[in-house]
Amino acid sequence: MARPTSASIHTDALRHNLAQARARAPHSRVMAVVKADGYGHGLERVARALEGADAFGVAALSDADRLRAAGLSQPIVLLSGFDEADDLPQLRRLGVETVVHHLSQIEMLEQAADGEPIRCWLKVDTGMHRLGFAPEQVREAYARLSALAGVADGIVLMNHFASSDEFANPQTPAQLRAFADATAGLDGARSLANSAAVLGWPDAHADWIRPGGALYGISVVEGTTGADFGLRPAMTLSTRLIAVNRVRRGERIGYAATWECPEDMNVGVAAIGYGDGYPRAAPSGTPVLVGGQATQVIGRVSMDLMTIDLRGIPDARVGDPVILWGPELPVERIAEVSATIGYELTCSITRRVRFVET
Repeated sequence: MARPTSASIHTDALRHNLAQARARAPHSRVMAVVKADGYGHGLERVARALEGADAFGVAALSDADRLRAAGLSQPIVLLSGFDEADDLPQLRRLGVETVVHHLSQIEMLEQAADGEPIRCWLKVDTGMHRLGFAPEQVREAYARLSALAGVADGIVLMNHFASSDEFANPQTPAQLRAFADATAGLDGARSLANSAAVLGWPDAHADWIRPGGALYGISVVEGTTGADFGLRPAMTLSTRLIAVNRVRRGERIGYAATWECPEDMNVGVAAIGYGDGYPRAAPSGTPVLVGGQATQVIGRVSMDLMTIDLRGIPDARVGDPVILWGPELPVERIAEVSATIGYELTCSITRRVRFVET
């Protein structure tokens, strides 16, 4: 094996996290969101581990095609909705449900040829201002969809929260009120809760919850990790030391010479970089584990390599394992110092990383 960088995917953690979501919302059905190649964990691998979910959520029809090819028979919902009329036969062929968020989609459905009715999820814009019908447009959109023979009975009403990761933010209660007002008296199941709302807003659980990052053990609530909510990380990113170098005091490390050795010291070189998906933005001081011992990145992360402070690990040797994130080192800690979120880090793992299912 020429390159030791690997991402171990813990399928037992995926199943545990699904069970945690069900425990938090025991009266709700669960749509497992597996978009972005299962948040970087591998679409088919994740879906098989989460086959106890009531439905899957994807962002692209190609993902739905892959799930069907893998033998998954659960309902699949196209979360961003279809883009053009030519998508409708594909939705029918795959048995995929679709979010409807714009007047143009209703018009395409009205003009479509006859075929098997498609189940629709009508999206209400209650304050995210990304996709969805404004509250005053919802009733007309609902009526037009309900009148179509090509739309299946049982339209689901949904929204998306903008600030549900901030448990004291008044925007989420305001969105709940706006949704309730806009949909009052309309038949159909309701779906409101993303991962953060599953964890922190029980009033939003409704008929369907849509956990994404939580299924992978990741929190987006500032200052927390998934473990704080009883979740388990589903990915361990690891590599090995390929060099241990003795560097003198005052010498500088890496591109742009951003880190100066404060003393004569050992510097480790690990076979991982931004070409593998590790963030180039990770600064000196970002935590890593070498042989299970805590230390830090020093110098700038390069495409294929990173340099590591070995002052506290005098016995470190070439071949020692290096953990970049996993159960012992939450991905949220690396995300925080890199000014991003854990979702982005797991989604960024590149094709040259070897995936191992555990």
